[in-house]
Amino acid sequence: MSRIFDVICNGTPVAHRPWPRFVVDAPGWIGIGEDLADGQARLLSLWAEVGAVHMAVMVPGSSGIAIFTLDCPEGRFPSLGARHAPAIRLERGIADLFGLQPVDAPDTRRWLDHGRWGIAHPLARDGGVTPADTTYPFLPAEGPGLHQAAVGPIHAGIIEPGHFRFTVNGETVVRLEQRLGYTHKGVDGLMAGAPLDRAARLAGRVCGDSTVAYALAFAQAAEAALEAKVPPRASYLRALMAELERMANHLGDIGGICNDASFGLLQAHFAVLREQVLRAAHSCFGHRLMRDGILPGGVAVDLDDRGAAALRDLAGFLESRLPALVEIYDETASLQDRTVGTGILKPALARRFGAGGYVGRASGHEADARKTPGYAPYPSLRFDIPMLEAGDVNARAWIRIREIEQSLLLVRQILDELPGGEIALELPACAAISEGAALVEGFRGDIFVWLRLAADGRVERCHLRDPSWFQWPLLEAAIEGNIIADFPICNKSFNCAYSGHDL
Repeated sequence: MSRIFDVICNGTPVAHRPWPRFVVDAPGWIGIGEDLADGQARLLSLWAEVGAVHMAVMVPGSSGIAIFTLDCPEGRFPSLGARHAPAIRLERGIADLFGLQPVDAPDTRRWLDHGRWGIAHPLARDGGVTPADTTYPFLPAEGPGLHQAAVGPIHAGIIEPGHFRFTVNGETVVRLEQRLGYTHKGVDGLMAGAPLDRAARLAGRVCGDSTVAYALAFAQAAEAALEAKVPPRASYLRALMAELERMANHLGDIGGICNDASFGLLQAHFAVLREQVLRAAHSCFGHRLMRDGILPGGVAVDLDDRGAAALRDLAGFLESRLPALVEIYDETASLQDRTVGTGILKPALARRFGAGGYVGRASGHEADARKTPGYAPYPSLRFDIPMLEAGDVNARAWIRIREIEQSLLLVRQILDELPGGEIALELPACAAISEGAALVEGFRGDIFVWLRLAADGRVERCHLRDPSWFQWPLLEAAIEGNIIADFPICNKSFNCAYSGHDL
């Protein structure tokens, strides 16, 4: 029996919904880390609060999720990253924000803290001062003919800041090392003490292209904590918003991949399709990105007959235009030359990091929170999860194409089966400290939210984890052995979030 199952079967859970939370000791924490390293579980997230660390895991092949907590009265905890690499950057973020030190960690460099905050460990309330040294020791790479190329954090395009340090041999990339954290905005600190409605609005602003997914994850975590069940119509409308968001982003990404291969014509056509999705979203839900459309307890805007007709027209428009564009993509030799065999992410590495979304599914890792663990209304809807094994730029583009097709099927099903009734409920009062969690499928992959509400209903602690935490490191691996000129197209095919990562 694995250490995880041993704790679940023999431990005593604390109040937590919808999945159990267990307090473990240091040997138990280490044992769970070894299970993760052995592939017996998937790390969903790792986070902290003053004096304690938490992790969430999923057991492959099941919908079982569990939360584990280790108290850290001396400010230290055994490093998960020493056993399971996907935990390394999360541990570095914990050390920056809370001052809790992972013992025997393979990488102890600061991650989110660039030495410019003026205070060390801002969420630990220890009053420490950040060292004035703002240098960052990039990992060395030595050998004949090697040189470095530094890109960012300021880029030529209108994108967020991130630094990429390439070590190259001629044009071939030997190593890529990222430095992120430039868009850190203190979301954890802003959440603490916020009333639920303000926290919900903040969650929807973590990452602009995923405002629906973040708002949905936060709302589901709050509803779990309060044991509230939203009306069926609200859950269907939430799914409708989520699929519109997914299609808009996938269309933009496919166009961006084409543009990075110098095929601007296809980008223009995909941009037209994306624009139609955004206009339909604005017409139906009052905002192009559908911001603040989802709130704890339901949704803020109902869909009328005119909006339903507009979405049916949108589906017909996309179904009539998309196949021809896909055919051009697939039959243009110059595009295929740039995308096929470029930026390969090996399936074993995708599984090890638990990569979700198009990054994981293009490399044979089936992970979709709509199916597992699943949430309303998706268990009642029919759709497939596209999968490929090639793991290259082309595969990531095709996963997006197939997901757009599945989203169109889902939109039609939702419109056909949309139940009547209320679109929101009044949440019950919070009579005691309550905890809840949620796992929601955004367009990049699964978004995890953990929430503790105080007895007065305010947020005591909230943790949000973007899929990019597990995808950014994989980009470093995928670019090795490629030419540096192919980095933009590899980067776009991953399209990891800066803002979603730099909470």
